[in-house]
Amino acid sequence: MIDKEMTEALNGQINKEMYSAYLYMSMSAHSANVGLKGFANWFMVQYHEEMYHAMKLYEYVQRQGEEVKLEAIQAPPAEFSSPLEMFTMTLTHEQFITSSINDLMELAIGKKDHATQIFLEWYVIEQVEEEENDNDIIAQLKIIGDNAHALLMLDRELSGRAANVVTDFSKGVEAAE
Repeated sequence: MIDKEMTEALNGQINKEMYSAYLYMSMSAHSANVGLKGFANWFMVQYHEEMYHAMKLYEYVQRQGEEVKLEAIQAPPAEFSSPLEMFTMTLTHEQFITSSINDLMELAIGKKDHATQIFLEWYVIEQVEEEENDNDIIAQLKIIGDNAHALLMLDRELSGRAANVVTDFSKGVEAAE
């Protein structure tokens, strides 16, 4: 069982993860609209990962005997000036999520909530990977600059990314893994 403050904080994180998914879905739609199907694919895979992150939290709160309370999801931006802008925004957003996960971990440590600490370790490690991926693509986009041919090559590379997380949550995250 987790206390009320921890439950509220975890519910807040569910909302942040759902917003992340919404943001990446918007970036996917924009990428598809401008003809960058590989970027669209990369962001749609990211959407699935964020939904998985939200569902893991959702199920954890329920397994702890607490109530999940969903909040309204803010509308994400719909237009972007370039792939570099999207990935810079993605990195900034993931850094915000990292900070939020760190705050959750600090709360769990302060409350001596060992179960939640252990649960959150996965997210701490995941955020390192998220930021590394974004930094790698940003570096490539900076090298590419205005070279349309190189951008299309990166687009083709990003089209190969596949979801490696559960995308059907009807039986629960753990049941599907």
